[in-house]
Amino acid sequence: MDIVIVCTLLVIGIVFFLVELFLLPGISIAGIVGLLFTGASIYYAYAFVGATAGTITLVGGIILFSLAVWWFMRSKALDKMTLKTDIDGKVDPLQGLDIQVGDKGKTMSRLAPMGKVRINGAVVEAKTNDDFIDPNEEVIVLEVYKTNVLVERAEKNS
Repeated sequence: MDIVIVCTLLVIGIVFFLVELFLLPGISIAGIVGLLFTGASIYYAYAFVGATAGTITLVGGIILFSLAVWWFMRSKALDKMTLKTDIDGKVDPLQGLDIQVGDKGKTMSRLAPMGKVRINGAVVEAKTNDDFIDPNEEVIVLEVYKTNVLVERAEKNS
């Protein structure tokens, strides 16, 4: 009967360790409970069955835990939990827009240092190198990037 108690405590501890390892990352209740059950099985084996049984339980628990982790990693359970899709999309907000260096536009929002600008009828993300630019001010395009444009006040250029 003592061996059944030791084996049951050990198996329950290993199951909680697996739950902690694969389902609830971090230190949580499952890890603490797994540690308590595994420790209780080793203590019970040493205290009530004998030193040899305790040592066998300790070594057997390590081997059983290693085998359980190896088996879980090789099983299809992890494949069902993982995301297998590849994201190959790109964000090119300026694609198809005819915005060139030197184009003029008007700020739609405050550029602090980034905001929205209307250039050639299109509203795009813009940034400025210098001070903040308030809404409804004339700006001129200095550089065109893939995702935004670099602008400055139009008065500076005049």
